[in-house]
Amino acid sequence: MHAIDDLHDVLAHRRWVRRKRPFDHVVASNVFTPEFYRELHQQTTGIVGSPDGLARNMGAYDASSAELRVHRDGPLGIFVSRAWHDMIAGIWGLEATGDVSATLHHHEPGGKSGWPHNDLNPSWFAGPVPGPDEISLVDNAKVDHQRGPEPGSEADARETIRGVALLFYLGNPEWEPGDGGETALYASMSGAAQGPSAAVPPVNNSLVMFECTPFSWHGFLGNRKPRTSVVMWLHRSKKDAVARWGEKSIVHW
Repeated sequence: MHAIDDLHDVLAHRRWVRRKRPFDHVVASNVFTPEFYRELHQQTTGIVGSPDGLARNMGAYDASSAELRVHRDGPLGIFVSRAWHDMIAGIWGLEATGDVSATLHHHEPGGKSGWPHNDLNPSWFAGPVPGPDEISLVDNAKVDHQRGPEPGSEADARETIRGVALLFYLGNPEWEPGDGGETALYASMSGAAQGPSAAVPPVNNSLVMFECTPFSWHGFLGNRKPRTSVVMWLHRSKKDAVARWGEKSIVHW
């Protein structure tokens, strides 16, 4: 396992591309060095292949998942490191809180296409605001990350808003056009019925990320082959989100 201070050594230092349509997003291929990607691949396929590795616990969402909080001692821990958090926040100029939600998502073949959504949702975290070298991870055993503490509860909990969404694809068979499983990007909610304006394929060791705004419409496209990805969010303060877009723009669960 690489220490989080070794982020510079495990990145492949390839060019990351920023695209403006249908909304501002970044795509990157060959994100990590081949050696480190093999470590990620090995840990991921071990989790996916384990009888107890994944759980169907996301309601109507057609996928199974595993919290990276549970697997952070392996190479997947890079995604919940402060170094990775700060790099992603810096790319977007986000005043991030240090709070992270990160899971491994797996779609079996035949997964249904998802609905367009923008991810501008609230998320609750337990405990104090993380320090400059710390990360706080979603832990539903401490506070429900969607609903917050129960009425009358004395739980120490903070409400944040999703600030940046990132999907990193790994542990998949070689992707070819027609296999599906892309992340669809839409110009608008009303125009989604005409199909996506762009679709990012789930090619191993690649990623797509974007700031969560009222306009960041996206969704999962149905798949013919298995699709596995790390899905994660950085967060901003609710005060920041309301100042930028207004209280009514926040999409409550």
